[in-house]
Amino acid sequence: IEQLQAWQKQYPLHYEQPETGNTLKPQFALERLRDNAPEDTILVAGVGQHQMWSSQYWRFEHPYTWVNSGGLGTMGFAVPAAVGAKVGQPGKTVWAVDGDGCFQMTAQELVTAATERIPIKVAILNNAYLGMVRQWQELFYEERYSEVYLSPHLPDYKMWAEAMGCEGMRVESPEEVDAAIDKANSIDDRPVVIDFRVDYREKVYPMVPAGGSNDDIILDPSQGEGGR
Repeated sequence: IEQLQAWQKQYPLHYEQPETGNTLKPQFALERLRDNAPEDTILVAGVGQHQMWSSQYWRFEHPYTWVNSGGLGTMGFAVPAAVGAKVGQPGKTVWAVDGDGCFQMTAQELVTAATERIPIKVAILNNAYLGMVRQWQELFYEERYSEVYLSPHLPDYKMWAEAMGCEGMRVESPEEVDAAIDKANSIDDRPVVIDFRVDYREKVYPMVPAGGSNDDIILDPSQGEGGR
């Protein structure tokens, strides 16, 4: 444990949320979600950058409160898994953190959640990309991007959520984050979806290249040697 604590001190999580402007970092949205949610909230994630950030920036103080598909790569996991978690633990708040790519795969399950009055809450970290794939193409394939761009505006996630019987919200700046989360936490009779428009340039660190070992780890550029 002491060694782990030493590594955490030597290589802390890092991102920079601008103090001015409308740029919204996904890590900031997750931190605010974490700090405004009940301590025993069940967190469910899909697959990709949002899954990694969720595991890094959430504080898991209770057992059985972190639900994801691990390394299986099951895109679309978050929404239906959150429905199941809420049915199994109706007294707990259940948040699903999803990417825009994952959400498009199984969002229709919110129709069932709305019909059956299963009040899960969904935070879409919408960076308009298949973010983890884009990160690999940027770092290892000389920015030769292929089949990773998704429009930030299509579909309209707020309207889509409302069409499925959910409360829909859109957040485009840091100043809007807390109010949207507070409103979502106050709703308990239907599902809620928040479309967080986040910075597509953010990457997940640390990471190990395919076929590499921990000796090849890539750190956040702010951490000096090993950054990329």
